[in-house]
Amino acid sequence: MDGTIFDIKKYSIHDGPGIRTTVFLKGCPLKCWWCQNPESQNPEPDLILEKSIKREFYSEPEPGKLYIGKKVTSDFVMQEIEKDLIFYDESGGGVTFSGGEPLMQPEFLFELLSRCRDMEIHTAVDTTGYADRNILAKISGVTSLFLYDIKLINSSEHKKYTGVEVEPVLNNLTFLAETGAHVIVRIPVIPGITDTETNISQIIDFLGTLGLKRVDLLPFNQFGFSKYKRIGLENKMKDSPAIEPEVTDLLKKRFEAEGFNVKIGG
Repeated sequence: MDGTIFDIKKYSIHDGPGIRTTVFLKGCPLKCWWCQNPESQNPEPDLILEKSIKREFYSEPEPGKLYIGKKVTSDFVMQEIEKDLIFYDESGGGVTFSGGEPLMQPEFLFELLSRCRDMEIHTAVDTTGYADRNILAKISGVTSLFLYDIKLINSSEHKKYTGVEVEPVLNNLTFLAETGAHVIVRIPVIPGITDTETNISQIIDFLGTLGLKRVDLLPFNQFGFSKYKRIGLENKMKDSPAIEPEVTDLLKKRFEAEGFNVKIGG
């Protein structure tokens, strides 16, 4: 089976437990203002408008035109995963499927997860949670861990800053919690958007009703800024500074005071 990816990152330590291989699938239904991987949003390869070093998962369908993203087989991805088995075994690591939104390629994702499970490789799916419930339920059956983003609770604000409604995200997280799936909630800390007192209080209250107590705080940074210009997308956060450590430290203490187990970073 074929799927479209835009990167495979080896020796990752921020995408789940242990040393991991992170496979980045292309396509995402959200258009978050602060997206660190804007090249992931389009399900199809993106034309590079500025000069860039050609990488393994870039494609060149026309002479002189370079695109980010490449169709690959599940066999190819598994071969890359299997190269690092020793690191998974020694570190308690495994494979993380990220994006974009990996649930946008459900059959490709399901096949890869199933093959990893057959080899007893720990798997994680890094997801926005914005997907059809039936897809999520199917994927849940072959996934060791969900890294699940919660950005905003307020519906109108979520729509403004991500482009989609929040209700499917919250309902799907409720479903995973009720079915006993292993979930780590990830909260991007975005200045003036997700780090407000109102939003943090709403997230704490919502997670409390689900009994989910493991949280990662992901501080906003400017590392992905150059990507926007490269593929011709507007960067709505270009004038926003990176989050200061003091801000995330205070948020960490706030969550810990409510009984959460908190980590800064993935």
